[in-house]
Amino acid sequence: MHASKPSASSGRRQFLKGAGATALAAPFVTSGLRANPPSERLRHASFGASGMAGSDIGSLARSPHFELVAVADVDAGNLAGRLKAHEGARGYRDWRELLDKEAKNLDSVNVSTPDHMHGPIGLAAMDLGLHCYGQKPLAQNLRECRAMAEMAREKGVMTQMGIQISSAFTERLAVQLVQDGAIGKVTRVHSFSNKKWGDMGAVPDRSDPVPDNLDWDQWLGVAKARPFIKGYYHPGNWRKRRDFGTGTFGDMGCHIFSAWYRALGLTAPQSVTSHGPASNAHNWAINAKIDYVFPATEFTQEGTVPVTWYDGDARPPADVAALVDGKVPGQGSIIIGTDGVLLAPHMQTPRLFPAGKFEGYKYPKLEPRDHYLEYVESARGASGEKPSANFEDYSGPLTETVLLGCLATLFPGETLEWDAAKLAVTNHEDANAQVGREYREGWEPVGL
Repeated sequence: MHASKPSASSGRRQFLKGAGATALAAPFVTSGLRANPPSERLRHASFGASGMAGSDIGSLARSPHFELVAVADVDAGNLAGRLKAHEGARGYRDWRELLDKEAKNLDSVNVSTPDHMHGPIGLAAMDLGLHCYGQKPLAQNLRECRAMAEMAREKGVMTQMGIQISSAFTERLAVQLVQDGAIGKVTRVHSFSNKKWGDMGAVPDRSDPVPDNLDWDQWLGVAKARPFIKGYYHPGNWRKRRDFGTGTFGDMGCHIFSAWYRALGLTAPQSVTSHGPASNAHNWAINAKIDYVFPATEFTQEGTVPVTWYDGDARPPADVAALVDGKVPGQGSIIIGTDGVLLAPHMQTPRLFPAGKFEGYKYPKLEPRDHYLEYVESARGASGEKPSANFEDYSGPLTETVLLGCLATLFPGETLEWDAAKLAVTNHEDANAQVGREYREGWEPVGL
């Protein structure tokens, strides 16, 4: 069942520019659960037909209550393939047309597009009272991210961000070990990914023919018009481009930060400083090194707790690697405590160090949890609980933390002071101007 929603009007611009702005308050207040009776069907639409969208549809469809009603995709070939696999589902090239025509037939959506459309589509869907499974990062910029959390709270919808690893045994074990005090009070965290979703070069000076199956204008969405360049944006390299993706950090940070962010009970950082190369006007940089300072919690030492992110060729220093016997994986975190160290490789079982000290340590047992089915059961009103990575209480603040680091790469060597309540960089006017983005005329999202 879905929350009450206005009937869809015939004008598509309703989904882009609303008459009123959603309040941008601090996103750390829980919202009440609705008391609707469970529904046997979760009538669902997917924004995206292949790639991560295809994976999301397949995972959600494991539930016997899931029904795919409609799909929108800018690629006619991808759309046709999805519709062939789901007989009876209706297809659209324009996501706004899908919402306009199908909202009354829907309870739920997933937004599994390139990053720059996560916020605009998610906000429009939630504004109509639809539950939302949104891929990570929750939005492409901080202002949209905050608006997503506030819209979810205002509309009372069930939400879940696509950090499915946060429901996996490996990640939940890392959380449990920290909160059980296995390594004492946490003093320092190092997180890293060896991916290189960036580009230090200029945009190629050329224009290529748009493939017949691709609606390039719809793919651009809220971004300013520009020539199609084969292989440069679509289908995969958009993550490197500032107008469309969020670089390596936006791609992997929400996954890799999640374990210790949840374990330590963190909210917003106080400051962030980038020490890596500067992102240029069009592309994200590679080889980032970004320092955060967070306020202390019950699971950390008194004062503040520093966190450092590394990507590409940037890696934790030798003295940190030595704490885990030099066994630093390609992606993961090293969580340092007063009584030991936890190595949490991405998607692998965490390990305690020094090995001799923890020999024979009795690791806790955890019940299995399914990230996707957790969302379905919440959205259809069966569980009585919000999903674990819901927008307003968890994934919104988590994504804001990651996106603040992305923003910092535009101003290397400069410490940015962050006021989460005001959604503002308080000491740097140019950085504060990057909290949101400019939209193509006529494409301004609802709720901003």
